[in-house]
Amino acid sequence: QVQLVESGGGLVQAGDSLRLSCAASGRTFSIYAMGWFRQAPGKEREFVGAISRTTGSSIYADSVKGRFTVSRDNAKNTMYLQMNSLKPEDTAVYSCAATMSQFTPRDGSLYHYWGRGTQVTVSS
Repeated sequence: QVQLVESGGGLVQAGDSLRLSCAASGRTFSIYAMGWFRQAPGKEREFVGAISRTTGSSIYADSVKGRFTVSRDNAKNTMYLQMNSLKPEDTAVYSCAATMSQFTPRDGSLYHYWGRGTQVTVSS
């Protein structure tokens, strides 16, 4: 298994940038595809972005495309979420997840391991 710990959340103003980190331990990091998800108050958890285990290619939800970037550094066992041009509607608890799937799914039910999340609050 793998253990995941998110960090980097905080309170920012609309238009600001923030970088989240997801540190992994326990097993070889490079064998997992990794994803970011978020859950706002009163809302269902939604997919944000993900990055493959093989090519390092990334995919994104339409709501964040062009503003957010997912990357990974396998040597540091860490995945990142760079968030630019933040909006109040980005306010949520952001969680990272890992899957042993050969694909890079958008469906959270296909991920095996989860971190506890980090709060991101964007004021207007």
